[in-house]
Amino acid sequence: MPIAPPPRRSPFLGLLPWRERRAVAEALRTETIGGLVLLFAAVVALIWANSPWNGAYEGIRDLHLAIPSLGLDLSLGHWAADGLLTVFFLVAGIELKRELVVGELSTPATAALPVIAAFCGMAVPAAVYTVTAWAGGGSPDGWAVPMATDIAFALAVLAVVSTHLPAALRAFLLTLAVVDDLGGILVIALFFTSDINPLALGGALAGVVLFHLLQRFRVRGWWWYVPLGIAIWTLTYHGGIHATVAGVLMGLLLRSTPDKGEERSPGGRVSHLLHPFSAGIVVPLFALFAAGVSVSGPALTEVFTRPEPLGVALGLVAGKILGVFLGTYLAARFTRARLNPDLAWSDVLGLSVLAGIGFTVALLIGELAFPGAAVGEQVKAAVLVASLTAAALAALLLRRRNAVYRRLYQEETVDADGDGIPDIYQSAPGTGGPCRDVLSPAEKP
Repeated sequence: MPIAPPPRRSPFLGLLPWRERRAVAEALRTETIGGLVLLFAAVVALIWANSPWNGAYEGIRDLHLAIPSLGLDLSLGHWAADGLLTVFFLVAGIELKRELVVGELSTPATAALPVIAAFCGMAVPAAVYTVTAWAGGGSPDGWAVPMATDIAFALAVLAVVSTHLPAALRAFLLTLAVVDDLGGILVIALFFTSDINPLALGGALAGVVLFHLLQRFRVRGWWWYVPLGIAIWTLTYHGGIHATVAGVLMGLLLRSTPDKGEERSPGGRVSHLLHPFSAGIVVPLFALFAAGVSVSGPALTEVFTRPEPLGVALGLVAGKILGVFLGTYLAARFTRARLNPDLAWSDVLGLSVLAGIGFTVALLIGELAFPGAAVGEQVKAAVLVASLTAAALAALLLRRRNAVYRRLYQEETVDADGDGIPDIYQSAPGTGGPCRDVLSPAEKP
């Protein structure tokens, strides 16, 4: 009896399955637009904070808004970091759940490379910071600041420099950022807690269990989930754990696969509704209040002379590049993954440099690591300097290969028959027959 040949494995950074490509394209389209708004908000914050009207900037940022019924009295900057940013982490939790269930992280074979790359991309920057701070006699508290990648900022850089990066490279970057976000929220939950209130945390846990049961028994209606979500967030905040953790937990609990007769899953519907709000309003508002730091000559000098900001800058640029690239390369060699023959390891290097753009989560962790301290402002300045440096280096590397990316992009998007599905997903090159390895029967038109 003849033995059937093993199924062909797609090469690393090869053509994405059609369903995955559509999901990635939708997510990245919103993130790119949001990233451009984020860049604008960061520039406004920097100009405003360094202008003669910086007093007005600080006054608005520090203006308090109280909700007595919830026991909350926070500044606008605090509301942006603890409140609005929860929506960002809710969307991140939904995206992580989708990746775990149907995306790149759904099987060990496909998850190995991005997970190892992301882990190395978090561990090496943290080590670089720790060594730098130790050598300079600085505080070790900021070790987690250079761990995160800001996908919106990175995609905005790609849009500004007008690269035609293939979908697989963008998807790999998105997966890296999703795992980074998970790492960031775990760090926040485990290492940046204060004055734990067991009673409040118990109430938050009970709310999370109720949220899970509502999803399990297919209870629908925003009037159930919105008040419950606010209650979970409030109890988490009063429990002493950073309230954004509540957003990730609720995102992970939302069902990510549609039932029969459903066009979208609950997670898909919530993400579709909140993703534009998160990318276009939530993150830019946080950046507006968090990125307003001094960029005078003495302030910039301190970035390179004090151990804490220097550790952050080196961690984001050198640490991220080394961690992501070497992690990806060694994982590919260990798993015997075959790189897409149309690409080169220099393309992975370009992505590794792009991963050094750590803005939103890096600024958030910087505020938590150095609350109210002068070094906290220096760390923020280091995040900005390092992110701009990584963006410039990545633009140079990726633009150098843009002719290759443009050709691959055109091959992936040509739709001669106008049926809405690129031709490459319907026929194998040179055969005219169905390309079964790429487009499943359920996905064919």
